[in-house]
Amino acid sequence: MADEWTIGRLLEWTTGYLQEHGSENPRLEAEVLLAHARSCQRIELYTTFGELADEKLRREFRELVRRRAEGVPVAHLVGHREFFSLDFRVTPDVLIPRPETEFLVLAALDQLKARDDAQPASLADVGTGSGNIAISLARHAPRVRVTALDISPAAIGVATDNANRLGVSDRIEFLVSDLLAAVGQRRFDLIVSNPPYISRAEMQDLPRDVRAYEPELALFGGETGIETIERLATQAAERLSPGGSLLFEISPMLQQPVERLLAQAPAWTDVRIVKDLAGLARVVHAKRP
Repeated sequence: MADEWTIGRLLEWTTGYLQEHGSENPRLEAEVLLAHARSCQRIELYTTFGELADEKLRREFRELVRRRAEGVPVAHLVGHREFFSLDFRVTPDVLIPRPETEFLVLAALDQLKARDDAQPASLADVGTGSGNIAISLARHAPRVRVTALDISPAAIGVATDNANRLGVSDRIEFLVSDLLAAVGQRRFDLIVSNPPYISRAEMQDLPRDVRAYEPELALFGGETGIETIERLATQAAERLSPGGSLLFEISPMLQQPVERLLAQAPAWTDVRIVKDLAGLARVVHAKRP
């Protein structure tokens, strides 16, 4: 790099560099990384385009950009990711929250608002990861009682830390559990999940930054992708109160096999699909009669 680089020139050069290395959002990633190196909010960069970047900032920024070009996810480099307007700490032990999963949170909030029961609703978040779903629901539905479960003790640690930072730790119980195994005979009004749903064949086609850096435990759903979903549906049918609902995220490619799976199970009624803004199947709703 030249001796004198402004914030604007750094962003312009880095955007092109990351694009050459396969980034789908090179400008956004450049801004997030530079804001992290500069210890400022991303929006603050827009008022400093003409400001000179000193050697210390350029050195730290270059290292972040180098690692991103090698495939390390931006969320791992900066240590956090925004989800549902909340800031979540993330590590390689948890799946990085995706915007698509916000449709699951919205669908769950709709279910909670539709309840006419005066009692607080009980909710289980299966495979909580960073806690993004459980914590978002606790923040936006203050009366809900949440149990967040994950098979990974490390993930439970990250989720617990996020709940503490975001002020909802008093309303969320975190348990290490293989799906719903650890809840015993307890029943819930609503069960939500972003379960592993990537098939064996699809695992090989995932982007490098997902395949190499995110936990396979949170991605691989079985040979066909629905094996974990099938286990979840079976357990949820036994753990839901009468009239309770199961909501879970899917890949659009799994819509038909998942619909067939639930249609063949007498435990479920009112099976329907919630589509995302692109018109793709994203969330499955099923109700216990």
